Amino acid sequence: MGIGKILIRNRKKPRKYIQWMAGGVSVLFVFVCYQTMSSTGDAPAAEQFLNYIREEIAVSAWKNCMPVMMREEEEGEITLGSFLLGKMEDFYPVYAFSGTLTEYDTKIESDLTCGMLEENEQKSVEGQEGQKNQEEGQEGQQNQEEGQEGQQKPEGQEVAFNDTGEKPETEKAVEISREKLNDFDYLVQNFYQIDRTTTIDGSELNAQAMLEKDMKLQGGAENIQILIYHTHSQEGYADSVPGDPESSVLALGERLTQLLRDQYGFNVMHHMGEYDVKDRDNAYSYAGPALEQILAENPSIEVVIDLHRDGVPDTAHLVTEVNGKQTAQIMFFNGLSRTTKNGNIAYLANPNLADNLAFSFQMKLAAEEYYPGFSRATYLKGYRYNLHYRPKSLLVEVGAQTNTFEEAINAMEPLADILHKVLSP
Repeated sequence: MGIGKILIRNRKKPRKYIQWMAGGVSVLFVFVCYQTMSSTGDAPAAEQFLNYIREEIAVSAWKNCMPVMMREEEEGEITLGSFLLGKMEDFYPVYAFSGTLTEYDTKIESDLTCGMLEENEQKSVEGQEGQKNQEEGQEGQQNQEEGQEGQQKPEGQEVAFNDTGEKPETEKAVEISREKLNDFDYLVQNFYQIDRTTTIDGSELNAQAMLEKDMKLQGGAENIQILIYHTHSQEGYADSVPGDPESSVLALGERLTQLLRDQYGFNVMHHMGEYDVKDRDNAYSYAGPALEQILAENPSIEVVIDLHRDGVPDTAHLVTEVNGKQTAQIMFFNGLSRTTKNGNIAYLANPNLADNLAFSFQMKLAAEEYYPGFSRATYLKGYRYNLHYRPKSLLVEVGAQTNTFEEAINAMEPLADILHKVLSP
C-alpha cells in the first residue's frame, strides 16, 4: 500500500506542473497581447480594462436574470470557428476588450479608423482648393452675374431672404444617378459605413424601394409635427463649457427648432430632458418612457429627431464649408436590431426599420445633392437606439468633440433645409 500511495503522489505532481505551466503561458500570452497593442498605441489603460471587466460582470448578471430573453438571442447554428472564438474571449478577457478599443467616445455611433477619417478630410480639402482655384479664375464672370437681378448666388455665398421672409429654394449642386444607386455595392461604398457588429443586404438597402416611400408630412402645422430631443444631452464641443446648455447639443436643438418653425413653418417641440447625467450607459433606456409619454400626449408627431454629437480620434476634424461658413459635418445613424453573431434581436424588434432606413437615405441623398461634403457616410449598427417609435425617426450626429460650437451651430441651417426638402408636401 505504501508503494501505491507514492506512485499516486508522483502522478499528481506532473498534473500540477502542467496546470502551472498552462497558467504561466496564459499570463505570458496576455502580456504579449498588451505589449503588442502598446507598440501600436492601442493598449488600454488599467481603468479602461477594469471598467470593461465590470461591464462584462454586469452583462453576465443581466443574462442570468433574463434567461428566456437571452435564449432567443443566442439561438442559431454554432460553428467550430464561433465556438473557439467564444472560448478565446471567455479565457482571455483582454482579447474581447481589444475589440472595443476602436469605438468612439459615444460608445455607439462610429467605428471609422483615423486613417479613413484623415483620408476623407484630405479629399475634402483638395476638393475645396480645386473649387477655390476655379472660382478665382472666373471671378470677373461671377461678379457680373452677381450684379444681375434674379441670378443665382454662387456657391459659398450667403443666400438672402426675399421680401416675404422666406428662404428661396436652393438648386442642386450635383445630380446623383438613380441607376447607380440601384447597384448595392455602389450604394454601400458611397453612402454607408456598416459596423462590424451587424450585417445587411440588398433586400433592405434597396435604393428604389427607399426612394418610393413617401416621407412627406401628412398632417398640418396646427398640431405638433416634429419632436427634437437628446438622448445624450451633456455632449459638447471643443470650446463648450461643461454643463452649460448654451454651448451643448441642447443649444443645437433650440437653433434647429427655431429654423424649422420660423423659416419653414413646421410645428416643432424641443424636449430638453436629460437622461445621461448620472448613468450615460443606460440613457436610451431612461429616455424611452419619456418619449412614449410625449408621443401618447401628442399623437400628431410624425418625425422624431435624436440630436447627438459624435466622438472621434483627436486627429480628426469633421468640418466643411457651407454658404461661406465653417460647418461641422453631420452623420445619420441607423440601428438594425441585428447582430452578425446572433442575427435578429427579438427583444429589440423594430417594425419601423424599413421606414427608418428610407428616411435617413432620403436625407443623405438630399444632403449629397444640395450640400456635397456636408454629410458623412450613414452609419449602421446592430441595436435599436429608440428609433422604433415612429417611421420617420432620425438619429443625427453633429460634428464631434474636436469641432467648435460655432461649427456645430452652423450645421443647423443646411440640416433644416434638408429636412424641409424631404418632409414638405
